[in-house]
Amino acid sequence: MHPKLFPAPINSKEGERWGYIDARGDFRIQPQFGRANDFQKNGLAIVEDENGNYGVIDTKGQFIVKPEYQYIAPYQDGRAVVSDQNGYGVIDEKGNVLTNKYYSFIGSYQDDVAVFSQQKEEGTLYGYLNKKGEEVIPAQYLLAEDFKERKALVKIHENQYALLNKEGKLLYTYPYPYVGQRGDGLLVFQRETDGKYGYINEKGKVILEPQYDGAQAFRDGRAVINRIDDYLYYYGLINKSGKKILDTEYNDIEQLGENRIAVGKAVKADQPYLGSLYAIATTNGEFLSDFRYENVLPYKKGLASAHDQEQTFFLNRKGKIAQNMPILPGQGTLSIEGPLIKAMIDYQLYYVNDAGEIVWRPRKTIRLNNQYRVLQMKYKPNPDYLVYYPIVRGMEDVVAQREVNDKLKDYSQVKPIPSDQQLEYSYYGNFEIEFFQKELLVLELNGSQYYFGAAHPMPTKIYTNINLVDGEFFELKDLFKPGSSYVEVLSQIVADQIAEDENNFYTFPDAYQGIKPDQPCYVNKESLFVYFPPYDIAPYAAGFVTFEIPFSEIIDIIDQDGAFWRSFH
Repeated sequence: MHPKLFPAPINSKEGERWGYIDARGDFRIQPQFGRANDFQKNGLAIVEDENGNYGVIDTKGQFIVKPEYQYIAPYQDGRAVVSDQNGYGVIDEKGNVLTNKYYSFIGSYQDDVAVFSQQKEEGTLYGYLNKKGEEVIPAQYLLAEDFKERKALVKIHENQYALLNKEGKLLYTYPYPYVGQRGDGLLVFQRETDGKYGYINEKGKVILEPQYDGAQAFRDGRAVINRIDDYLYYYGLINKSGKKILDTEYNDIEQLGENRIAVGKAVKADQPYLGSLYAIATTNGEFLSDFRYENVLPYKKGLASAHDQEQTFFLNRKGKIAQNMPILPGQGTLSIEGPLIKAMIDYQLYYVNDAGEIVWRPRKTIRLNNQYRVLQMKYKPNPDYLVYYPIVRGMEDVVAQREVNDKLKDYSQVKPIPSDQQLEYSYYGNFEIEFFQKELLVLELNGSQYYFGAAHPMPTKIYTNINLVDGEFFELKDLFKPGSSYVEVLSQIVADQIAEDENNFYTFPDAYQGIKPDQPCYVNKESLFVYFPPYDIAPYAAGFVTFEIPFSEIIDIIDQDGAFWRSFH
């Protein structure tokens, strides 16, 4: 029997570090990881080290798998999928690599087999691996789904799908442009490309003729379908005979298990992309609550995590708030983890007991040394606007300290926001300590603004290089000797790094034209970093493109008697 341990972070001057606490909230594995995941039933947990590499530890905190992978998926059937710069592989619970070559993709094990893909002359093809890492079904399919109940759906070629068994034998074939979403013995299909959706059984017999603009898998005898009207989606619920349990008039429907569904009505009917308020109903269409919940997770043992604009709680199967369980202020999720309840509220992790008493919560004060500290403050004027921003304490010059904190609030987007209006976007901001030495504090202020209905959020990132003696915010020019050609020198170094990077696929051709005199930057003990926001020289997916320039390469033009340099030397 493995001791029950729970991942928990602390904030320190070295940044966020994760360890594991016991049911009393005491650390049993001291904070040391960049990230820590839950322990699995096999007594192993996947962790990330401070360099961003993944490994696996046991309940004593000892590495079973050294942190040398770029990614490790949770164990399934005693196997974990790993990836590094060479590709994907499979390891067992002792860390032994079972695959004898690298793959372009491997999915998690289901029914003791895993989907893999390989790049071949004809394109990407899919097959299946067994638990020994052997190719039991060679790569030959255009698409392949996970095995479920010893069967899997594959695409043989255009307009040809099939259901196969674990020996690779084709059980049934389907001559349609699309087949998928297998559940309850039925599959979604299209008879014509870009046509309506219907359902066939596993033998290929048409059960429900194509008539829906969208269709999801059947589960417990019910399926969510939708119609599209003037580019707007309206959802309904049907049974296996095609009878409508709920008409296609709702903004969303989520199947929650245990014969319950969450039915969403648009917050604003003319702006459905702003989200939904959910009611709980049975799978027979009987409504158990009004439309009041902003988010509802699937039921587990009679309880479902949910929240409204003010609180997070469990719902019972009657669709009501479970009064015998914790009700916590803020928006988030709850999950029962053995003797504790894990609460992720307003993007922060807590652990509470059944009575709602806090067993563990993150510290809000980060001590830099005996004099300086950073406080984490919370600003949430609207349910869709949340910022955690830093406040500096310990500066002897109280006027300078107040000015520093005013700037930090401004940079963190702490500003007037209406509390009684539905915003057209959500905003979340947070910060980390990037570097502290002597009197220099480097803070990383992160933000993410998402306009509802947009393709993706727009991130922001500001590094502040603060002198804790006089409150000066250093800029790039402050690091260099007056009159030095630092712009030209740094521009050339960055250009060389771009040219020398064999994997440089991220910068737009000819987009880089050098750095600016006030190029965003930050420092650590050994290097200067300059960075570019998304779309500046690279696409959104590249994130904030950052270049490291060791001080040893530019020491001749650094002003070693200047305030910036001397603040951390």
